[in-house]
Amino acid sequence: MSRFPIGVIINSFRTDTVTAVRKAAEVGAQGFQVYATSGEMAPENMTAAKIAEFKKLVADNGLVISALCGDLGGGGFSFADRNPEKIEKSKRIIDLAKELDTNVVTTHIGVVPEDKNHDRYKVMQEACFELSRYADSIGAHFAIETGPETSAVLKEFLDSLGSTGVGVNLDPANLVMVTGDDPVGAVYNLKDYIVHTHAKDGKQIFYKDPEIVYGLKKDVIITEDSFLEVPLGEGSVKWPEYLNALEDIGYKGFLTIEREVGDDPEKDIRAAVEFLKKLG
Repeated sequence: MSRFPIGVIINSFRTDTVTAVRKAAEVGAQGFQVYATSGEMAPENMTAAKIAEFKKLVADNGLVISALCGDLGGGGFSFADRNPEKIEKSKRIIDLAKELDTNVVTTHIGVVPEDKNHDRYKVMQEACFELSRYADSIGAHFAIETGPETSAVLKEFLDSLGSTGVGVNLDPANLVMVTGDDPVGAVYNLKDYIVHTHAKDGKQIFYKDPEIVYGLKKDVIITEDSFLEVPLGEGSVKWPEYLNALEDIGYKGFLTIEREVGDDPEKDIRAAVEFLKKLG
């Protein structure tokens, strides 16, 4: 039995939504996360009838929704001219989350610059300030996914907002794959903000500027992948220490399995559930 509830990003199954929800129950998860940025799950397409139908599907399979994924891509909130539209879409996604009985929407906001005087720092800060206040007003959280910057840089950025309306979705694999940061240290650095986590594993092959990895800057010299996502337990994440740290800070939320690559994601997800239960 896992110390934490286990979730699955159902989009990882690469099948239709109804089948994916059933598969999440079949593999032994207690909940799941689902993308709500486009298609049938987008806020503009989720009528009251569809919301009721989806909630019934979730309940009938003995599950809960751990979070929605509201990642809108395109550099997150890095560009001032695009932010008004993205902020409004994000607000609608978190409204939908509340209607679906969860209070977490995970998202990528871009790469937080180490230099607070960088033009982009203020642009991202203003967008996140507005989102944090909106989330606070309805008892919810936008959760920034870790990886594009170190946990120390992210903590300083979050501290500047004066709110936990924008929190953290801690993805340990992104930290080891991109910045080379320590997930255990990240748990303690970000302890006041962690509201959701992804259970994913990986290895860094070589360091590449996160601004290149996340598409904010082009690299005309090095084009190959600088990291590799691997099944849980086969990468650089020190899982026993990482889970102990989460327990130590009093985290009680989900470990939500994400599998973005591989020929047989269902097999990998089943193995990941068993891996987490054994560690429990």
